[in-house]
Amino acid sequence: MSNSPPPEEREKADAEARAKEQAEQAALPYKWDQTIKDLDITVALDAKYKGKDLDVKISRNALKVAIKGQEPFIDGELPHAIRVDESTWTLTTTGSTKEIAVHLDKVNQMEWWPHVITSAPKIDTSKIQPENSKLGDLDGETRGMVEKMMFDQRQKEQGKPTSDEQKKLDLLEKFKQQHPEMDFSNVKMG
Repeated sequence: MSNSPPPEEREKADAEARAKEQAEQAALPYKWDQTIKDLDITVALDAKYKGKDLDVKISRNALKVAIKGQEPFIDGELPHAIRVDESTWTLTTTGSTKEIAVHLDKVNQMEWWPHVITSAPKIDTSKIQPENSKLGDLDGETRGMVEKMMFDQRQKEQGKPTSDEQKKLDLLEKFKQQHPEMDFSNVKMG
């Protein structure tokens, strides 16, 4: 008998957690979005600022985005390393506002980030649903790996065997059928 809450309570808790997460993210002085490979951050600015007024530093494990002499929008440690030479920032003007757009290229292109900097509120990365179009951008091998990771993650959460474990179980089943004379009662999987 498992003592997990009934599905409707779990859904309510999920919805509340999502609402809290959205509120926390909305309160940040920047917006951010990610794919499995990279991260994009935008900061809206007053149109009077120019590139020379900004203080943007991108390093392997830290990021700072600020207007000189003011409280930074972002200043802290990154949760994971980035490729500095592949990461960029630009200042763009849209009508009466300007925007700093920062693009960070992840070193490990197989993991979701819970936040941009470690001091910021986290998002629940297990709830990320990568858009299929993004998966479609990956080459066949990488896409297969990502899909397998996502499948294995879901299986683990449900206490089911991962694809590799399932393969072993299937092979063992096949082998048992081919060799009915052998006793497999003591075989341990692992």
